[in-house]
Amino acid sequence: MQLLRSINGHGRAVLRAVGRRYYAAQTEEYLKRNYAANVAEYNTVVSSLNAQRRYTLLRDAYDDMMLDGVQPTRDTFHSLIAGTMKGARMEDAFFFRDEMKAMGLLPDLALYNYLVSTCGKCKNSEQAIRILEEMKINEVKPTGQTYICLLNACAATGSLDRVLAIVRDMTAAGLGLNKFCYAGLIAAHKNKKPLTDDTATKIIELIEQSKGWSEATGNMPENVMMGVSLEELYNIPTAEYVHRRGGFVDRRLTVYHVASHALADLHNVEKMETLLKMLQSDNYQPDVFITIQAMR
Repeated sequence: MQLLRSINGHGRAVLRAVGRRYYAAQTEEYLKRNYAANVAEYNTVVSSLNAQRRYTLLRDAYDDMMLDGVQPTRDTFHSLIAGTMKGARMEDAFFFRDEMKAMGLLPDLALYNYLVSTCGKCKNSEQAIRILEEMKINEVKPTGQTYICLLNACAATGSLDRVLAIVRDMTAAGLGLNKFCYAGLIAAHKNKKPLTDDTATKIIELIEQSKGWSEATGNMPENVMMGVSLEELYNIPTAEYVHRRGGFVDRRLTVYHVASHALADLHNVEKMETLLKMLQSDNYQPDVFITIQAMR
């Protein structure tokens, strides 16, 4: 088996980490030749690999499913593509997309959102735009989440003109801008090349503009089921903090988080001090993430 071969010589650490209860009842010989017998068991393995952030093993687990003649379900592909998104593994994500389509399962809204997000994490905004076009061809209607994924994917490459165009489209469609939209606008200004002298000033202005943001675009049930936070879906700098600290980072400060990250990268001490003063005037206390950026 591919997955077993990939961990051979490591005491089958992944198998132990997966924590499948039935393993103890099986013989050593069975473990050598197989570790899952049906789609439900393979789904558990995939979920466990995602939980441990061992995304490089997802392709091996899928190959083993095929060798065993086990037919993946839509839920299987949801879990696989969510994992490749988290691991920023774009090649694997599109491989699973193609496999899914070959089996007659068209990607749904949640999967398309994951694919757009993966493109953003891999700084490939051109491919993210193509995903949106594919959605339209397959008559999958984009939602506010889709546009925010696309906005942040374009922001990652500094495609400010595209980001502004997406904002205009959202506004025209009656979709209110939320904190993640402003986060994308800030990232787009910071990543745009070449940088201009007023980049840091524009970041501060966007913080002010964001104070009336809307929470209209919330999390989707599919994201919750896959263990995907909005910070991870939109590629927000605090995604790792939210994952590891269980929400310790103050989500009310998302725009401040992104701005502090951008100003730290720009090495602009003056504007970082301005940001901290703005926090105080808004009766907020800087949390761990913002404090770390201020110290960089």
